[in-house]
Amino acid sequence: MTYAILRIAIFVLIGLGIFFGVRRIWRDWKGEFKAVDKAKRERDLQERARPDVITLKRDKDGTFRPGDDPDKR
Repeated sequence: MTYAILRIAIFVLIGLGIFFGVRRIWRDWKGEFKAVDKAKRERDLQERARPDVITLKRDKDGTFRPGDDPDKR
């Protein structure tokens, strides 16, 4: 009888250990992905603000051409 209880307790402890380990890995990865996304967004905004960047817009025929904004040409 006590072996059954001990066996159940061991399985519960192993299950909880796995659950909390996976949970911690998930949170670490999620935070890392957020940091990468934020850095990528900041880099894109800085590149977009450069004066030598031309904004292209899709024309009626599907070809990308510079937009009508004369300041960005």
